[in-house]
This record gives sequence, C-alpha cells and structure tokens, in this order.
Amino acid sequence: MSEQIVYLNGQWMPLSEAKVPVLDRGFIFGDGIYEVVPAYDRVPFRWSQHLARLKRSLSKIGITNPHTDEQWTALVSELIAKHEWQDQFVYMHITRGVAKRDHAFPKGITPTVFAMANPFVPVAEATRAQGIAAVTLPDERWFKCDIKSISLLGNVLARQAAADADATECVMFRDGYMTEGSASNVWVVRNGVVLGAPRDHLVLEGIRVSLLEELCQRAGVPLELRRITREEVHAADELMVSSATKEVLAVTTLDGQPVGHGEQAGKPGPVYARIYAAYRAAIAANIAQTRTAEAA
Repeated sequence: MSEQIVYLNGQWMPLSEAKVPVLDRGFIFGDGIYEVVPAYDRVPFRWSQHLARLKRSLSKIGITNPHTDEQWTALVSELIAKHEWQDQFVYMHITRGVAKRDHAFPKGITPTVFAMANPFVPVAEATRAQGIAAVTLPDERWFKCDIKSISLLGNVLARQAAADADATECVMFRDGYMTEGSASNVWVVRNGVVLGAPRDHLVLEGIRVSLLEELCQRAGVPLELRRITREEVHAADELMVSSATKEVLAVTTLDGQPVGHGEQAGKPGPVYARIYAAYRAAIAANIAQTRTAEAA
C-alpha cells in the first residue's frame, strides 16, 4: 500500500511530510490530549463516547475545542476512507499550539490538530487462548489520570517495567488499592462478580468502563465499581484487562503465579469467555446499526 495519509492542521499529507515546530507545547511540555478510536469494518466503535471524552479532556486542561462535533466526525470518516484496512485505529492528538516557551498558558494561539490511522492488528488467537502475564507495580503517576493526556511518561515507565519482567501488562496500586494498567483498565472476578476501580481522578475515564457495564449486563454478570485491595487482586478467581487495542483479554499469571483456583488456575475463565462473547456481539451490533442508518 502507498504511504499513510495523515491530517495536520487542516491539511492532508503523507506521514513522512507531517511536521510540527519544535516550540509546539505538545513537544516542549506534553501539553495536550489524545484519543484512540477503533474502527471495525470501517465503522468507528462507540464514537460518540470517544468524542465526548475528547471534549472533556480538552476542557479539563483549558484547550478550546478546535472543531465542532460534525467536523470531528467528518475528519474521522475521511481518514478511515483514505486507507484500505477494513479494521483500523484512529489516533487524534491535540496540543495547545505553538508559542514562546513559558509554563503559563499563552493567549491567542491556535491548537495543533493531528490525526492518523493504523491497521487494527487483533490479539493472536494463541495469546487469547492462553491469556497474558502481568506484574504488580506501584502507581507513581500524577493525580489527574482521568485526563487522556499526551504526557505519558509514567505509563511508559510502567509498561517498560512489565516488559522487563516478560509480562504484557501491569496492575498498579496506589495506597494499597488497585488503579489500572499502564494502558488498560483492570477487572477482578471474585465469586462470579466483576470488580473494577471506581470512577475518579486516579484512573482514566476508560470508554471500556461504561462498555464493561453494558457487556456485563448482556452477559448476566454482576458488576461493582469500588476500592479493590491488593489482597483481593491476588485472590481473584479471574483477572481481565480491557482497552481499545487489547479489547478484553484474560490475565492468567500475576507476578509469576497462576491466577485463579483449582483446575481453572492459569487459564482464561468462564466469566471472561462470556464478557468477550458479549464484546464481539456489541461490535457486530454497532456495525449493523451504522449500516442501517446509512441506508435510511
């Protein structure tokens, strides 16, 4: 295929030609936000929720939204159309803009808007069948994790610590309570109930949190959001992670020990299987609803 086409400040261009000034505050300070939207069969998944979070993140750091909802929707649709992949990831990146280096917000500058698409590469079936390894780590990030900030050094260091331990992801704890992974929400299954961290400033406003609520309802599985101790995580019947890239994935070893009990230990569990089946059904329903709306 020809080179990827990206969007930068109102222009479409090959990826190799996309450049921003070194005084862009995203480069200097990490002063910006981002959003990642999966598209299945060329249809964005839960687009309205992603757009709402993008706007919330912009508002929380005081960047004026550079586009209307209609303009964002058109941008994403055109970006998907410019590439041949049926399943894609759309990445949107908005910074405060270019200004003299000073910590205080400059006035009267225009936000930088960048967007690109990449092919969606699903988790390998062998990996999905056996689950992934995770390690526990202290959560050493800042206290505004609800903002989808491009300042991701804390997440990068956590992900590298997991990689150094030959693990795919980490489960982080702050003051003895579970928060999330380096790039995913974490879910604990105990006695048939899915447990997740509460919605607050210590975890990202994960699109998969509201999605998991719907999936649990579809699958007939109770869900509870509350503080979860380290002891509860280590005693879990099942562990799962969810994100745009991982979808829903079972964690089968934690700190080198199998997750679960008895014959089920170290294997993807039955609750995970029900949740993942509901996830695939939700994707199919989203595509069908979109196609019906387009034909109307």
